[in-house]
Amino acid sequence: MPATEADVVFLQEFCTGADADLERELEVRTGRAWSVESAGLAHPDGSPYQCFPDWNGRARGVQSVTLAVAGQDARFEVHALTSPPWGARRYAVCTADRTLCTAHFSSGSIYDDRQKGAPYRHRQLRELFKLGRGVVGGDLNLVPRDAAAAYAGRDECDPRSRWTYVTRKRKIDYVFAGDGRMRRCFVDYARKGWSDHVPMHAWVAR
Repeated sequence: MPATEADVVFLQEFCTGADADLERELEVRTGRAWSVESAGLAHPDGSPYQCFPDWNGRARGVQSVTLAVAGQDARFEVHALTSPPWGARRYAVCTADRTLCTAHFSSGSIYDDRQKGAPYRHRQLRELFKLGRGVVGGDLNLVPRDAAAAYAGRDECDPRSRWTYVTRKRKIDYVFAGDGRMRRCFVDYARKGWSDHVPMHAWVAR
């Protein structure tokens, strides 16, 4: 949807150094106040999972999962998700009333929940949907058949399950809402060159 219509933005692999810039940009584009909260990933030893520097060598902060909400002084909560002890520590970011929650699950790589059955990602899935009471989504790193438990009693933004991950042409990004609340979904392939993921736009009834 156009930025002027947006009320909520879910971001994954965002760099915390751009939090203030994101808030300002959203406020300029929409003419409204916004609040932004990020939870930075951490290495197994607890050290921050730093983003690569920009083209000029300047630090960009910590790789994060980020929730932006229209409105001033929104309150947020950060919740640790069960993560492999040898992999990145993962988090969910929610509004304080948990009507909005987003997360970025373990990647499924050899060093991050590659085991048979994806045990950590399935545990993260249960934890996220126990937290979220309204609109929930993010990069779940699970294809629809593996994320099936998330569909119970909920609408998913794109029931056609179009691919959202550019590199392997599979769907691993989701927006869920309560049953009957999802009004429209748009998978924005026009912007697929900006990232290795395709943006999703969802219209949800309040």
